[in-house]
Amino acid sequence: MKGRMTVGLALAAGLTLSSAIGLATAGVAGATGTDRARAASSVSRHDAATTTREQKRIEQYWTPARMRSAIPVGTKIDPAKGKPGGGTSGGTAVAETPVPQFGKVFFTEGNANYVCSGTATTSGNHDVVTTAGHCVNEGPGAYVTNFAFAPAYSNGSGPFGTWTAKTLYTTSQWATTGDYNYDVGFAVMNANGSGQSLTDVTGSYAPVFNAAKNQTMKAYGYPAARPFNGQQLYSCTGVVVPDTYGGSTDQGLACDMTGGSSGGGWIQNGSLASVTSFGYTGVKNILWGPYFGSVIQATYNAAQAG
Repeated sequence: MKGRMTVGLALAAGLTLSSAIGLATAGVAGATGTDRARAASSVSRHDAATTTREQKRIEQYWTPARMRSAIPVGTKIDPAKGKPGGGTSGGTAVAETPVPQFGKVFFTEGNANYVCSGTATTSGNHDVVTTAGHCVNEGPGAYVTNFAFAPAYSNGSGPFGTWTAKTLYTTSQWATTGDYNYDVGFAVMNANGSGQSLTDVTGSYAPVFNAAKNQTMKAYGYPAARPFNGQQLYSCTGVVVPDTYGGSTDQGLACDMTGGSSGGGWIQNGSLASVTSFGYTGVKNILWGPYFGSVIQATYNAAQAG
């Protein structure tokens, strides 16, 4: 499978409130009409579990055994010529008490089941989960199937149940070319059996776009490749740095989380500012996440209206 690595990776990414819209649109007032039109055209959408029958099938599909055996997604790419950015060292992940805003993402691609991480996200429809683009779409390639989210997952238990996706979104840049600058995915979840929307049950983090760079962020995720086992939430905190390895617009954070943490949310000043995307071959213990700019904002806006 293109770009996928399984158990044993050191880095992950193949390793994602009262006024959601106000926060989401902050920082783009100066964008031109052409900029906004270009961003709005950069959205890829896919219908997932749109019937009650399909929703129940997916809920039943994700048994505790399948969740435990799902393969942690991990991606490494070779850096272009360049010198490392400064300011990133250490990065030992710290175990966290599970919270409902963060959870595990499960999906099927081809004939195998995979696991990523995700964040319940403030949105107009109260139903959005943010994750990595490669956790919803092969990039480039087909969309995944059997997409589900288990908030506050811990040691085989999902106290808030298993939520299925109605619609999956990613940037067209990811869906058509696999561009890691835009490796973000959004899932619009179905209501649960009681008719409740996801974030009304779990709470959420509001996304922020076009924010100041080189800030302190805290990355969350469920690393599942060794030495981790995917059964507990972890986090890393540090100042993010520009990518001078491969020349992307992504930001780097010192962290030793492994495969399975892909798609986990990066929190900056209380807002969701990035997700774990990939690691560079030969660059130890640094996760990279896309900068949330206008293209990713447009994709989010499509999801929160979906």
